[in-house]
Amino acid sequence: MKTNNDSKAYAVIALVSVAVLLFLTWLIYGKEAGVAHDHWASWLPAVNSLLNATTTILLILGYTAIRAKNKQRHIKLMLSATLTSGLFLVSYITYHHFQGDTKFVAEGVVRPIYFAILISHIVLSIPLVPMVFTTLYHAFNKNYEKHKWMAKKTFPIWLYVSVTGVLIYVFLKLFNHS
Repeated sequence: MKTNNDSKAYAVIALVSVAVLLFLTWLIYGKEAGVAHDHWASWLPAVNSLLNATTTILLILGYTAIRAKNKQRHIKLMLSATLTSGLFLVSYITYHHFQGDTKFVAEGVVRPIYFAILISHIVLSIPLVPMVFTTLYHAFNKNYEKHKWMAKKTFPIWLYVSVTGVLIYVFLKLFNHS
């Protein structure tokens, strides 16, 4: 049953999620890339991949902690996964601000594989933001039944998006030579 507070929280989550999505769409497809005069921006994809890999590990450890009924460890690990995902988003935005979109130029069988991973990653990352916020909202409000219900949907998507984020980086590093 939805409470009035739930409805307000869901509205805020929806507004923030739409704002993030619109901003990212504009950043990647609507804004011209700035020119990074420093070499530091070229390191951000590796940082992003490391943050995604760290998130993956934290998610798996958080899942195993709650399965073992270790709630305090679960909370710490899931908040850490949220933090690394947030840091990823900041780094991702910074990179795209300075460098723009990265084109995949490789050809052959690897190209459709890359784009299948990329498209599924993007499509699943869109609902992920409101799903994570909703899952956290219920946890913070100690509504553990709703939290558990939402987490069962959020966890596999979050895990998939973090793993495919690493794979996208690997594909770009291994195959994207012009």
